[in-house]
Amino acid sequence: MTDAATRLRAAVPGPDAGEPEALAPEWAPTRALGRAVLLTGLLLIAGVLLGRVDLVVLATPFALGTAYAMRRRPSAAPLVRLDADDAQLVEGGVVTATVTVGNPDRVHYDLVVVRTLVSPWLRVDAAGPAGHARPARGVPDRPFAVRVERDDEVGLELRGTALRWGRQPIGPAAARVAACDGLLAGRSMLTGARGVRVYPVTEPFDADEAMPRAAGLVGGHRSRRPGEGGELAGVRIFGPGDRLRRVDWRVSLRTRQLHVAATLSDRDAEVVLLLDVLAEAGRSGGVHGRASVLDTTVRAAAAIAEHYLHRGDRVSMLEYGPAARRLRPATGRRQYLTVLEWLLDVRVESSPYEPYDEVFGPHLLSSNALVVVLTPLVDPRSAAMLARLARSGRFVVAVDTLPEQSAPPRRGQWTEVAHRMWRLDRENTIGQLREHGVPVVAWAGAGSLDLVLRDVARLASAPKAVGR
Repeated sequence: MTDAATRLRAAVPGPDAGEPEALAPEWAPTRALGRAVLLTGLLLIAGVLLGRVDLVVLATPFALGTAYAMRRRPSAAPLVRLDADDAQLVEGGVVTATVTVGNPDRVHYDLVVVRTLVSPWLRVDAAGPAGHARPARGVPDRPFAVRVERDDEVGLELRGTALRWGRQPIGPAAARVAACDGLLAGRSMLTGARGVRVYPVTEPFDADEAMPRAAGLVGGHRSRRPGEGGELAGVRIFGPGDRLRRVDWRVSLRTRQLHVAATLSDRDAEVVLLLDVLAEAGRSGGVHGRASVLDTTVRAAAAIAEHYLHRGDRVSMLEYGPAARRLRPATGRRQYLTVLEWLLDVRVESSPYEPYDEVFGPHLLSSNALVVVLTPLVDPRSAAMLARLARSGRFVVAVDTLPEQSAPPRRGQWTEVAHRMWRLDRENTIGQLREHGVPVVAWAGAGSLDLVLRDVARLASAPKAVGR
């Protein structure tokens, strides 16, 4: 997962923290100033009306204290900045954010109350001044109080754990300042929200079986056709067109006739990962809890894409939903980082209308590509889409992403019976898909697709009957 460490511009920009708006300083009297002025005035008026000097003497400290505190009033607004570090951040990783409050004025701030909103999928474990953060207790957005001297700045550090993939927001952060011994308070200064990129954990995945049909002439997959490659197919007699470097001298000396080593050609393949985002089921518990349909879909897509991209194949991404987002096929490390960025914006979008089918056209979906469909098979349109892909002659593998423990909340005595009947209907749908040549396999990490790919490769190499 170290490949995700490189910073890369997001495919879809997230919320930016930005700079605070340049607002004119606005300082308002606090209740403490009102109480001091009111008490001083009442004591002076009572002393004059009643002719009592002791009341005037008693009002003098309040008057002098208020005048001394207000001798130097602040003239500049505080500067508030929100920074978040999302480098090398995956599910279960440590996220760090800092809210910095600067004092450009010549008057120190007696009290700065800082508060920030944090995504529920970012668990704050420690909070406090930078370098002295202490274990946090209570809600993450509770206020923190600090003191800022003149021409100085203080940072409030938040450290926690990223529990789930996605663009998790931190902020907006707000800071309110009190000066002049708490007699004046400034307006709340706000920052923008910052989107922290949390990449999905790539579950271990490996597929040792050959691809059903190669899409190119060179690559990392063994072909069943003879050609220039690294897989030995046998030894045969030297013929026209054979290269001398292929001569097997030990066999040639033993048989007194030139023999060459025959090899199988190596070919690359195109893998299309099709994500069904029409329905969601289950409740996400984060990286250490239960996985919902969307969690399983995103993590499995990241693992499959990482496997095939590291082998040199081309990988593209498609969404089966109203948005119909698409990522063009490419290969290499840059495509892997782009896939991770693309997966951060996967969302479940239900729609009563039929999803846009143009993304499955022949000009976008190669006939030689292996189409891996990640679907919970909850919406009937998903099964119809799989059948259409199979009838078009493409090699389709359906990965079942529905959690085993998923069940609707119990609302009556017939809820369990209805859920059981729905499960039986879903099993019938899976059986019909298998009869139409669409293998359906549940995602189980490493080796999930080996048996299925073996069967698909065998069907692809089998001779086809030609009608007359």
